[in-house]
Amino acid sequence: MSTLSPYEEKPDIIHNEAHVAELGTSDAKDDAYSKGQLATGYETLTIPQTIQKFKWAFAICFMATFAGATDGYQIGINGNIIANPGFVKQFATTTDSKGEPALSAPVLSAIGTIQSVGQIIGMTSVPFLASRYGRKPAMFLLWSILAASVICESTAKKWQIWFLAKLFSGIGVGSLQFITPTYVSEVAPTRVRGFLLMMYNFWFSVGGFFAPVALQVMSKYAPDDFRTPIYTQWSQIGLMLIIYIFLPESPMWCASRGLEDRAKSNMRRIYKGVEGFDVDEQYQALALTIEHERAVAAAAGREKWYAIFQGTNLRRTIASTWALSSQQVLGLTLFYTYASYFFKTAGIADPFAVTCITNGIQLVIILIVAASVDFVGRRNICCGGLTTMLVAVTLIGILGVVPANNASNKLLVFFSCIYIVGLQCSGSTGWGFVGELSSQRLRAYTAGFASAISCVGGVIMNVLVPYMLSSTAWNWGLKTAFFYTGLGAPFAIASWFIIPEPKGLTAAELDELFESKTKPWRFHKTKTALQRQIEGQQVN
Repeated sequence: MSTLSPYEEKPDIIHNEAHVAELGTSDAKDDAYSKGQLATGYETLTIPQTIQKFKWAFAICFMATFAGATDGYQIGINGNIIANPGFVKQFATTTDSKGEPALSAPVLSAIGTIQSVGQIIGMTSVPFLASRYGRKPAMFLLWSILAASVICESTAKKWQIWFLAKLFSGIGVGSLQFITPTYVSEVAPTRVRGFLLMMYNFWFSVGGFFAPVALQVMSKYAPDDFRTPIYTQWSQIGLMLIIYIFLPESPMWCASRGLEDRAKSNMRRIYKGVEGFDVDEQYQALALTIEHERAVAAAAGREKWYAIFQGTNLRRTIASTWALSSQQVLGLTLFYTYASYFFKTAGIADPFAVTCITNGIQLVIILIVAASVDFVGRRNICCGGLTTMLVAVTLIGILGVVPANNASNKLLVFFSCIYIVGLQCSGSTGWGFVGELSSQRLRAYTAGFASAISCVGGVIMNVLVPYMLSSTAWNWGLKTAFFYTGLGAPFAIASWFIIPEPKGLTAAELDELFESKTKPWRFHKTKTALQRQIEGQQVN
């Protein structure tokens, strides 16, 4: 028996059948009930059975994640359009040494960082609206802001208007980045929650892939036309609106506000066609979880939103943001935002082609992760991904101290591909942690601030990386990777001790494990009260 937790461990460690039999089905049910857990009857379904039975809920969450394509496209456009000749001519603020129109360094810096600043604003302000008025009002607000950003981009004649467009874009994208995982975590069936959360990162990467492709295609036959790629965003904006109108409100949010009738109405939509689905019983399970969290918060005197920075909730906030924040100190900005520029400074003949290769690998890896995450879990994929990133940046740094030749360039591409594998393993699961590791009561706040913390790192790196790569500044070249080795090593190592395994656990079960101070690396080995109850029922 482990002394780390008062709960029994799963069969791969010690299977305490005697305790289950002794406790009895009734006592096990009472134990689970006291911890806010209520068996719904669907806990023992396999993953394929869950998808088949809850196909409508599955489809709703899948559609909600599609909005991530707009997110990726917006960020991709911002990072690549500044090289378009037509864009430079339109918004030029100075001339270069040849007398050609150019954007001054301060303007480039402002345009490059304002979107990240906007993301932070959206992530730290819209959670209050989402908690008070619902997830759908937050979605409609972020949609309006994104639409405003595209209007500004489509009509801008001066760089100040483009700057405003990028601010709007950042606020909308930041809001989207926290509300999507929040919504999916609340609506998705527990057994397939991982796959659906990973789909957000997949669509984000799809959008990010097509942004530079659109600009590259336009550069071939209309080099000065930077508006057409912008106009293509309207198709995504329009589809987003249709999806948001169709999506039902989160029943979990309704229950948290005491809106029982509305919660049950939305549950009938989401779980339509599920044989034997008892709306009253399922609502009771939601309400029980919420009441338990409120009772625990009241007992600890931590009922306000800023409880996310206190006690057990602080631990959940740190775990929620750790993967995404670790990516920032392991070179995300270098290999994602400035990928083409980085490969160019390294002497790669066609940096855009290499960027397309790495982007293609991203999509494949995300699909593999999404397909496997509900079988093998999130923790090992995420922590293994961060460790892979650490190894890759170290190897790339070593290339910076050896003579450059054709062989070293091939190794650079190979090591970069390895890095991308680690990046997507940790990124896909990282966005999932943002939505599912928080308590239900504080989910919107935790998701918003966890995302914002990682974006602060992004703002800092967006300022530093150009200096690291520029031949007129620090000119570190490939040795820039060593910076991320030193900075990121503690984060990659610590991830194994901070990030837990939430696979197959309901919100109430996660509450129990965090409240009992179970070690993160023992989450998947520790039985919850609900699991003991189900085992007791099966034994009897």
